[in-house]
Amino acid sequence: MLQRFYPDHETDNAYDINYEELYRSGYRGIIFDIDNTLVPHGAPATPKAAALFQRLRSIGFRTVVLSNNKEPRVKSFSDAVGSLYICKAGKPSRRGYARAMELMQTDSGKTLFVGDQIFTDVWGAKKLGIKTFLVKPIHPKEEIQIVLKRYLERIVLHFYHKKG
Repeated sequence: MLQRFYPDHETDNAYDINYEELYRSGYRGIIFDIDNTLVPHGAPATPKAAALFQRLRSIGFRTVVLSNNKEPRVKSFSDAVGSLYICKAGKPSRRGYARAMELMQTDSGKTLFVGDQIFTDVWGAKKLGIKTFLVKPIHPKEEIQIVLKRYLERIVLHFYHKKG
């Protein structure tokens, strides 16, 4: 039962993933969460984030920022990094992930998801068969509802690590 929440990969951060190797493996689109995945919660795009998206474009990837936040937050970040975006995505609903793949003209076999939360990011992507990368949250300051979910995430990750 908990397996539906297990990420395909865990990594320290979104910036150290070997995107070149993933492109060589046939992946063509990447869906990203913003807050605590690419920047601290509520922070604007950084030069590091913009450089990552430039690198991804140079490799050949298409990207979509998928967020449950409202449009002003998501649009300003996405414009700064040069990515398509979907706001008020309703993660973990399948709708936003499916729309992101439409925008990138990819399917689940050629799409990756990178995010920091199990019960929204990972679960939503896995519902559609998208390969997931769970990153460690960038900053400990989070909204109360996320703090509460982090306790439950620890339980899921305990069993995930125990299974090997």
